[in-house]
Amino acid sequence: MTEQNPYPSHPPAPPAQPPRPANRNGLGTAGFVLGLIGLIFSVIPVVGVIAWPLVILGLIFGILGVLRVNKGEASNKGLAIAAVVVSAVGLVICILWVAAFGKAANDVQEEANRSVTVHYEVTGTASNVTVTYSTFGDGNSSMNQEEVANLPWSKDVETKGLFKGGSLTVTTGADGGKVTCTVVVDGEESTTSTAKGQFSTASCDGFSG
Repeated sequence: MTEQNPYPSHPPAPPAQPPRPANRNGLGTAGFVLGLIGLIFSVIPVVGVIAWPLVILGLIFGILGVLRVNKGEASNKGLAIAAVVVSAVGLVICILWVAAFGKAANDVQEEANRSVTVHYEVTGTASNVTVTYSTFGDGNSSMNQEEVANLPWSKDVETKGLFKGGSLTVTTGADGGKVTCTVVVDGEESTTSTAKGQFSTASCDGFSG
């Protein structure tokens, strides 16, 4: 007769499962959303200025999301890394925009402070000619006229600020003759023209600095 075991046997307990990462994926997800929106806005001129806070927050949240994944507190590693990447790209674009705007502002400031020397000159065989010369700029435009008995004639005019151009015309009188007008801007010849005969006009215009 077989002796029975008074204590019934139990199946072995299953092995303990490793704890699943806690569902703390919010930072990585938020970082990706903010970074993506910031990246889209960053490529739009002027409007892109609002991308600064978005891409910075997206980068911070993305980094925190990656740290949570590394600690086993979150499971969206790919999304958190994507948040870092898109935010970083958007931040670089924002920095490039700032550099471009800064250069443009410096160029405008330099142009506003620029000094331009315009040399007007009239030569030829004519006598008793009428010379009219002008300069156009921001707040310092001028127009002058002179009756010149004998050639050659010349005049230097210095302008400050944004130089937009000017003109030089010379008109012969009843005595006729030949006249040539020349304009030199900051040492470089910009335009020249010749006329001859009675009441003829040589015109030098359309030049700028």
